[in-house]
Amino acid sequence: MVDILIKNGYVLTMDPTKGDLEKGEVAIKGNKIIYVGKSYEGPAEYVINAEGTVVMPGLVNTHTHAGMALLRGYADDLPLSSWLEDHIWPIESKLAPDDLYIGTKLACLEMIRSGTTAFADMYIHMDRVAKAVEESGMRAALSYGMLDLGDPEKAERELKEGKRFVSEFNGAADGRITTMYGPHAPNTCSRDFLIRVREQARKDNVKVHIHVLETEAELNQMKEQFGMCSVNMLDEAGFLDADVLAAHCIWLSEGDMDILRDRGVSVSHNPVSNMKLASGIAPVPGLLDRGVNVSLGTDGCASNNNLDMFEEMKMAALLHKVNSMNPTVVDARTVLEMATVNGAKALGIQAGMLKEGYLADLIIVDMNRAHLTPLYDVSSHLVYSARGSDVITTIVNGQVLMKDGTVLSIDEKEVLTKAREASERLVSKS
Repeated sequence: MVDILIKNGYVLTMDPTKGDLEKGEVAIKGNKIIYVGKSYEGPAEYVINAEGTVVMPGLVNTHTHAGMALLRGYADDLPLSSWLEDHIWPIESKLAPDDLYIGTKLACLEMIRSGTTAFADMYIHMDRVAKAVEESGMRAALSYGMLDLGDPEKAERELKEGKRFVSEFNGAADGRITTMYGPHAPNTCSRDFLIRVREQARKDNVKVHIHVLETEAELNQMKEQFGMCSVNMLDEAGFLDADVLAAHCIWLSEGDMDILRDRGVSVSHNPVSNMKLASGIAPVPGLLDRGVNVSLGTDGCASNNNLDMFEEMKMAALLHKVNSMNPTVVDARTVLEMATVNGAKALGIQAGMLKEGYLADLIIVDMNRAHLTPLYDVSSHLVYSARGSDVITTIVNGQVLMKDGTVLSIDEKEVLTKAREASERLVSKS
C-alpha cells in the first residue's frame, strides 16, 4: 500500500523522458515517488483528488537569507550604500538567535504557502535557522555566512564556526537539511581565506554558496585589488568547481561565462532583488546558451520583498525579454526548469522532477481561478498568470505540509504574532 496517491490532475513531470500527463497519477511511499503514470494499480492510505489542478515538482529557491523575513519593507527605495550601511547592517547587528528562529519560521511559512519545497540559505545564527527548518518540514541547504575582511583572527573564528555548523548539521532532520560553506563574497573575503574554505569544503564533501559579482562596485574593487574580476580571481585560486553555487553573477564578461561553464558552476539568478537594488541585469540568456546550470532565487525579504517563486519566474522571463528586445528568450518552459530541475541540481538533491525514485517534494496548484481561465498552455499559465497563493497543497519528503490551503506543519497564528513582536523589538532598538 502506498502512503499517498494523487489522482486526476494535470501532471507536469518536468521529466523529459516521460513528458506531461494530461490526466495522471502520482504515488508516494515513504519519502519517495514510486509511480508516475496514467493509472496506479493498488491501494493507498490517503487519496488526493487533484481534478482541476496541476501537480508539479516543488519550487527550489537557490538563494535567500530566510531570517531577513523580519526585515521585509524595513528600508525600501534607498541607494545601495545607504540601504546597507545606514539601515540593514545596523539592524542585523541586533538580531538575536531567537529572532533568526522566528524569522526563518516566518519565511518557511511563506514558502510552504507559495509552493517552495527546498531552499538555499546563507545567514547568521544558523543553529536556530536549522531548528526552524527542521520543525517546518521543509528541505534546505544551509550555510553560515562567513567574511573575514582581511583580518586573520576573524578568518580563524569564521572558518571554525563554518566547520562546526557543517559538521553538526549536515544530514540533520532525517536528511532534509544539508550544509554548505558560505563565504560571503570575493570582496568581503580574503583570497587566502577563500582558498582555505575551498579546501575545507572538498575535505568535508559539501558544496559552497557564495555571492559573485552582484554589483559593479565589487567588479571595480576586484580589478583594482587583483587586476582581474571576481570570476578570474576565483578561478586562478582554484576555487571554482561543480560544487559551487554562485549567487547573482550580474557583472560577467563573455570570458567569465565561459569559465563558469567550463568549471560546472551553478548560478542562482535573483531578478527581483537585482532590479529593486538597481544592481544590474545578469546575462542569463548567454549563460543558458552556454549550458550553465542557471537556477532561481529570491534573495532576502529586505530586497525583494517576498519569497514567492512564481513571481520570480515571471520577472525572470519578462526582464530578459525587454532587456534583449526579444520576446522569445527565456521562455516559460525554460523558467520552469530553472525553478525546479536546475534548482534541485544546484543543491544536489534528487528532486525537481516527478519521477520514480525521486524525493516526494511536490505541490498542487489550483487552476480553477479567474486569472487562470481559460487555460491554453499549462507552462505559460504557471509562469505568466499563476501566483504563489494558487498553491493549495505542499508535500515535502512525503509529508503533507499544507493541505487544501491550510498549513499543517507550522502554527501560522503563533508565527505571525511572534514575528510582529520581534520586529517591534528590533525597530525600538535601532
